Amino acid sequence: MFGWVSGFFTYETTKSVVVKSWSVGIINRVAQLLIIIYFVGWVFIHEKAYQVRDTGIESAVMTKVKGFGFLNDNLMDVADYVMPTQGASVFCIITAMVITANQTQSKCHEMDQKFKCKNDSDCESLTFSNLASGKITGKCIAEAQRCEILGWCPAENDIPIEHSMTEVEGFTIFIKNSIRFPLFNVTRGNIGENLKTLSCTYDPVNNPDCPIFRVSDILMYAGEDFSNISKKGGEIGINIAWVCNLDEHVDNCKPTYKFTRMDSAFKNSVVTKGYNFRFAKYFKSEDGNDYRTLHKAYAIRFDILVSGNAGKFHLIPTVINVVAACTSVGLATVLCDIILLNFLKGAKQYKAKKFEEVSDSVSRSQSLDLHECSQKTIKREEKSSDDSGAYSIGHQV
Repeated sequence: MFGWVSGFFTYETTKSVVVKSWSVGIINRVAQLLIIIYFVGWVFIHEKAYQVRDTGIESAVMTKVKGFGFLNDNLMDVADYVMPTQGASVFCIITAMVITANQTQSKCHEMDQKFKCKNDSDCESLTFSNLASGKITGKCIAEAQRCEILGWCPAENDIPIEHSMTEVEGFTIFIKNSIRFPLFNVTRGNIGENLKTLSCTYDPVNNPDCPIFRVSDILMYAGEDFSNISKKGGEIGINIAWVCNLDEHVDNCKPTYKFTRMDSAFKNSVVTKGYNFRFAKYFKSEDGNDYRTLHKAYAIRFDILVSGNAGKFHLIPTVINVVAACTSVGLATVLCDIILLNFLKGAKQYKAKKFEEVSDSVSRSQSLDLHECSQKTIKREEKSSDDSGAYSIGHQV
């Protein structure tokens, strides 16, 4: 117990040992150089660690689609093929559709092959199925060899899509995006002040500031083919990234656009593929009965995602990272000590010079000896000594 207490109340002070070794000296300087290059090149220049950053971006998006097309021999305009119609950051452009007209509330047979039957017992086991177009009654209609449903009749016949609205490729999407960095009170928009007309089309090289995007270009940038995505639908992400250096002029704060297929994980799935939804248009006949037209729409869904961060010089992160850089340079000394203590031939000699234990009695006796010596002797020894208080180990290490 006493040994642990005495060991706890000890004091360690640094002792300088000069090692005259080319190999260790080169390792030391190379390690220091790499640490300095890392902090200057990566931390300060690339990551701009001298800046305070604002990642709490505030954003608003408005969209507008333009174009005309033909679907099932009908002319379609924006009100027909865009869902929802509010111009939000998430919207769909319908490319293909299955229409079931004049549906009324009654009983009829299901169309799906999954509900094929020979007698009522085949349908009774499917009574609670949620995959039917209506509620399964448990009765088998012999003429159609399908189970009977109670719901909107005739039931939807989900046949494979053969034709899609090819004009969609030429449609244009106008995206109006405004953002604000609250920490710096900076507000920006994706429509530059130098843009005088909206007759342009976005091009990442020749016209990167234009906010109008052609659907065919978006699909090309996302690596998708229109003929494939138009029949089953899909989800495309339009990523608007605002990365701004506010140490420069605020006019240089501009967005960059990236386009991705967001449902690519299910592109080759057999169970679920593409994107579709249903909606209905309701009517009332002269005799007061309700009927509807059911639409199963296959569409390209566009998700506009806005992200960003802004940075500006600030003294506190600058000081913190400068201190961290200066401290990290000392890691080269740690590396060299590991090499000297474990891998070189003179490791034992280095340990003997670097680590020395001095007891309390020895330090008191040494102080008494110093008092007994004359001041002249001390001064004479200081003048005659060319040692700076550091031990020197020669080339044999």
